[in-house]
Amino acid sequence: MIESLIVTLPPIMFLIVLFGGGHLFRRRDIDMDGEAPIDRRLFYCSKYSIVLLWAAMVVQSWGINLSLVKVTELPRWISLGLWALGFMLLFGGRFGMGESFRIGSPRENTGLKVYGLFRISRNPMYLGVYATIAASILYTLNPVSLAIGFFVIAVHHKIVLAEEQYLLKTFGDVYFNYCRRVRRYL
Repeated sequence: MIESLIVTLPPIMFLIVLFGGGHLFRRRDIDMDGEAPIDRRLFYCSKYSIVLLWAAMVVQSWGINLSLVKVTELPRWISLGLWALGFMLLFGGRFGMGESFRIGSPRENTGLKVYGLFRISRNPMYLGVYATIAASILYTLNPVSLAIGFFVIAVHHKIVLAEEQYLLKTFGDVYFNYCRRVRRYL
C-alpha cells in the first residue's frame, strides 16, 4: 500500500502542478503552450506517451501485473529510486523555470535560466523524464514499455536539439557560453 502511494502520488502531483500552473498562467495572460520545436504530431505523441509509461508503473504498483517475467527486488528498488529522483528533477526544473516554463518553444520573450538545477544540467526536466521512463521500464519489465520508452527518449532528445537551436538564436553568446559551462544532461 505504501509503495503504491509512493509511486502514484508524484505523477498526480506533477500533472496538477503542470495543468494548474497552466491555468494560473492563463489568468495572467501567459500562454504556457509554446510552439512544438519538431513535428507537432510527434511532439505531442511523445508527451502523452510519458503519461502512459507513468500509468503503467502506477498500475503495476497497485498489483495489476504488466510484467512478462517476475520482477526481482533489485530492479524494483532501483526503479523506485529512479522514480523519486526523476520527479525531484521534474519538480525542481518546473519551479526553477518559473514564468519561463513552456511546453515547447515560447512564442514570446522569456528569460534564460542558468541557476539552481540549471547549473548542473541544461535540461533537468528532460533528465527527470528519462529517469521516470527508466523506472517504469525496470518496474514493469514489459517489452511494450521498453519500446515506448525508447521512442519517448529518442523523440525528446530530438526536441532538446531543436530547443537548443532556438535558445542559441534567441540568447546568442550568453547561451553559447552557458553551453560551454554546463552539459546538456549531466
